Amino acid sequence: MDNQNNQNVNQNVQNNQNVSSSFEVTRVNIPSEYEPISMWGYFGYELLFSIPCIGFIILIVFAFGGNKNINVRNFARSYFCWFIIAIVLALIVLLFTAILGIGFMSYRQ
Repeated sequence: MDNQNNQNVNQNVQNNQNVSSSFEVTRVNIPSEYEPISMWGYFGYELLFSIPCIGFIILIVFAFGGNKNINVRNFARSYFCWFIIAIVLALIVLLFTAILGIGFMSYRQ
């Protein structure tokens, strides 16, 4: 019984090796929607998204499907999430300083 299990395991390993060696993922057979972004691509998209008004519009378009590449779309979505988090934190800080300023002004009088 134990010998039969070992033979089955060896046969499964050989089958998996045959399958993996017959299909290699190369840059040639990657579909265009899954094409990876290079380091300079990420840098360029960061610069593009950081342009004040136009960059935000392009960010919204890319985040909600304006580009076929899934990696660019996911990067735009993550950048959009960080943008929203930064706005919320800035509003909290602004509100906190406004409350402190009003409190300080009423204390002085």
